[in-house]
Amino acid sequence: MGQLNAGIVPVTAFQQNCTILFDMDDRQGVVVDPGGDIDKVLAMLKDNAINAGAIWITHGHIDHAGGAMELKEALGIEIIGPHEADRPLLANLENQARHYGVADPVRNCVPDRFLSEGDTVSFGQHAFEVLHCPGHAPGHVVYYNRAAKFAHVGDVLFRGSVGRTDLPGGDHAALIASIKDKLLPLGDDIGFICGHGPGGRFGEERRSNPFLI
Repeated sequence: MGQLNAGIVPVTAFQQNCTILFDMDDRQGVVVDPGGDIDKVLAMLKDNAINAGAIWITHGHIDHAGGAMELKEALGIEIIGPHEADRPLLANLENQARHYGVADPVRNCVPDRFLSEGDTVSFGQHAFEVLHCPGHAPGHVVYYNRAAKFAHVGDVLFRGSVGRTDLPGGDHAALIASIKDKLLPLGDDIGFICGHGPGGRFGEERRSNPFLI
């Protein structure tokens, strides 16, 4: 098994971290949260000779799922995730686009498979545990690779901040519970990539994140 690696393509006016997770040896991987600018995502895959076998979605907001159907058709691969509680958000992406004045083409997203707490998804020999972490969105999931001590946390947790909860379906108490009950107990040494901005380690967030102290 080769080393797990990640590349980030900032997409859309929201500068969302569309993330390509891949194996350094066989170049197999997945695309996490293709929110838009799919031409940039396809170029990243081609330029680095990465074969994406699936699309993983953390939650149903436009900047994370708005380009999923376009990428699915371009590559002929499945969309996996998030939790079914985000089905209404995914079915409303086109309205989200109009609300935010998004000019890029956006289509409502129909995943091939929803995920639940305790599921496992993988590519090659890299397995990720699925954690259902509501609060920012009802069906938000986190992808956790125990072997690599790594998590893709979407918009649940940021460096020095947490996900906003003023959007439809948001719940601040549920968000903080997701972080404190499911993420931080995984260990201080867990590195993470988030949906916007730089990533970090859980230990630093536990010690200094003002929303968690």
